[in-house]
Amino acid sequence: MSKSLLRTAVPSSRPSRRGILAALTAAALIGSLAACSPSPAPTETNEEVAVVDGGEIVIGAEQEPDCTDWIATCGGSIWGSYIMQIPTMPGVFQTRLVDDEWQPVASDLVTGEPTTEVAADGTQTITYEINPDAVWSDGEPITSADFEYTALQIRDGDDIFDKTGYDRITAIDASDPKTVVVTLNSTYAGWRTLFSVYGVMPSHLLEGQDRAAIMAEGYDFSGGPWKIEKWTRGTSVTLVPNENYWGEKPHLDKVTFLFLPDTTAAFQALKSGQVSALYPSPQLDALTQIEAGLPGIKSQVDARSGNLEAIWLNNAAAPFDSVAVRQALAYSIDRDAIVKRLFGSLGIDEAQQSFNSPMVAPFASDDFSQYSLDLDKVDELMEGDGWKKNGDGVWAKGGETATFSIKTLAGNKRRDLTVQVLQSQLADAGFEMTIDQVTPADLFGTIAPEGDFQAGIWALVDTFADPTLSATFSSVNIPSEANGFSGINFYRTNIPGLDDLLSQVDNEIDTDARIEVSHEADALIAENVPSLPLDTVPNVLLWDEKIGGPLQINPMEGPFWNLAEWGLAG
Repeated sequence: MSKSLLRTAVPSSRPSRRGILAALTAAALIGSLAACSPSPAPTETNEEVAVVDGGEIVIGAEQEPDCTDWIATCGGSIWGSYIMQIPTMPGVFQTRLVDDEWQPVASDLVTGEPTTEVAADGTQTITYEINPDAVWSDGEPITSADFEYTALQIRDGDDIFDKTGYDRITAIDASDPKTVVVTLNSTYAGWRTLFSVYGVMPSHLLEGQDRAAIMAEGYDFSGGPWKIEKWTRGTSVTLVPNENYWGEKPHLDKVTFLFLPDTTAAFQALKSGQVSALYPSPQLDALTQIEAGLPGIKSQVDARSGNLEAIWLNNAAAPFDSVAVRQALAYSIDRDAIVKRLFGSLGIDEAQQSFNSPMVAPFASDDFSQYSLDLDKVDELMEGDGWKKNGDGVWAKGGETATFSIKTLAGNKRRDLTVQVLQSQLADAGFEMTIDQVTPADLFGTIAPEGDFQAGIWALVDTFADPTLSATFSSVNIPSEANGFSGINFYRTNIPGLDDLLSQVDNEIDTDARIEVSHEADALIAENVPSLPLDTVPNVLLWDEKIGGPLQINPMEGPFWNLAEWGLAG
């Protein structure tokens, strides 16, 4: 998958760092998902076991990030955020459970909720008051200069993952070391994402230096409870406590994340005690094992998910440079059947009908529900676009056939099953699909940004409860050589009228009006089928009963958001 400012693309389930709001609305959908889910065993979401200080644990990590320069395109892996960014980078807002809803809450980096004001000329100012106790791991204070450095690196840099919001900054007043006043050229409803999704970087260490090089392979500074002690490529990442962290210190002396991309091997490692916790993307065999019970292993399964998996289509590459072909593809696939096959055991058997995930449910419409398996409709659309089936039953036009390759990640059995089912269904409809397994590094480092694909299957992960389809589908976010390959509109989507609607979603402060225009954008997206949503992937956390503390999946920040509170059971 991949990540946008609010949303990250991720391999099995990479990132999009997405936005804010979800809280109010997510509840309904979440509730409905939970209600229809017979949920495998446990799920004591708030179970808390007393811990002792000291000791170390090893945790299995499904993916290894390409780099640790979080604002760059190479830093888009959600697993990189889970295991290194969130524990070390200070941010203004964190996602926390409030009244049973995951909401953005001001962190202890600041003294309270920042204040914001919209002027008569439409400009917006945001004032941040920095906690006087906040320091970097070398003891230097976190100041307004760090905010200014971070903002300008994102706004003015090349190869930036997503500049949404930062591209509106016209002025930064950092004259007071503990107060920052940021001015935007227009209202930005997602302003809470600023200095939150990416966090804040230390200007005293990076100003005038090659940030990308310093942060590529791990870094030795921290403004969070943990520091990166060591990153051994292909093997592991080790965290140790940041002794100068001003908040609650970790109970554990050391945490090592062992890279285990193969689900079967990861489960064996958990059962043998080689690792003490896993956060696997739901695989069929994994779900079966969880349902059967794993001795000595506790688990949590949560349908509240911002992981949105889809068939991503390159709108600038044949045959998907035709709206009719993309619509025909949508009518060729029985998405509900696929979802039921994958997650039926969790009670989830209906396809996702919007690219707005359940975490931003109020902003999502169900316009993609118009696309269900209908081969007559496929014939009508393809023939209307000038295609005819050849002797092999494959659509052909102008000497070309409706043959395409789909990129998928190797080693993911659930994905393997998905593409096999897709291949069969599409063959019945006259499409010829081949399967091309690639690595996450290749997919999100070069293939997707450079548009070197026809189709792919991966997930976008919302990392902030705010709708941000502009990051995914606005034409200004198409990565190119001219913009230093910034942006995650890997799909080269350029639908007339859509940019304006998505911009309104980003600008509108009034929630009701924002939801209304979001639904308009959803309808236009569904009409043009720039890609096809499949499902939201449930979250699963497994851990050895020897681990204590309040373990709970945070659908925005992942399972290790409160790792400082974990420990060996006392």
